[in-house]
Amino acid sequence: MTNNGAIPLSDLRTGQEATVVRLEGGVGFVGRLAALGFTPGVTLKVVRNPGHGPIIVSLLDTQIALGRGQASGVQVRPLTPSAR
Repeated sequence: MTNNGAIPLSDLRTGQEATVVRLEGGVGFVGRLAALGFTPGVTLKVVRNPGHGPIIVSLLDTQIALGRGQASGVQVRPLTPSAR
């Protein structure tokens, strides 16, 4: 892990919970994800990450699908161990 335990969201496995640390990317990308609720300090849970295709996360009482590239721009700090 790097950056005080922060890892890309795409590295989390199904069932893991994490806190958003920061968003990495262009202004449009960061703005879009912030509008969806991906802001520093928010807790999320990975609903589905099969290792390929989109990653589905639950945050702020909604489920959001992110492409793997998008998920790699969301730096998180895991709260729970891997469910796999």
